[in-house]
Amino acid sequence: MAELSHIDGQGRARMVDVGDKPVTSRRAVAFGELVCSADTLAMVRRGDAPKGSVIATAELAGVMAAKRTADLIPLCHPLPISHIEVTIRIDEALPGFAVEATVRTEGRTGVEMEALTAVSIACLTLFDMLKAVDKSMTIGCVRVIDKEGGRNGGWRAPTG
Repeated sequence: MAELSHIDGQGRARMVDVGDKPVTSRRAVAFGELVCSADTLAMVRRGDAPKGSVIATAELAGVMAAKRTADLIPLCHPLPISHIEVTIRIDEALPGFAVEATVRTEGRTGVEMEALTAVSIACLTLFDMLKAVDKSMTIGCVRVIDKEGGRNGGWRAPTG
């Protein structure tokens, strides 16, 4: 197993020094799901949710969260994010919502944490806006599914 870069020789947490790394174009895509009842999904589709525009609000919350990742995760570097897109779609097969976030930067470190934060907060916002009508919702499958850039180049999660 590789040495943990966030731990110093005495076992203390530290922010990784990325000062000598080259600035490169980087992108990360994360995915997550919120599973709810079919009735809750139908209510959202009709636009009858008690708290209003559920999907639009959750997408905006995800964008806002990605921009605050370094404030939320102690050893994350603040990054100059050039693009954030959060997309939520209704997925009848779950039933529920499929949440995807794409984040881009030109920097010395990747944006995986920003994409994961965007997805997580978008899912939590969906939960918050729907909890009055569906107490059984679950959030899951939050993961990085694609990344580009940096020393290791690209990576894509296996499908299937």
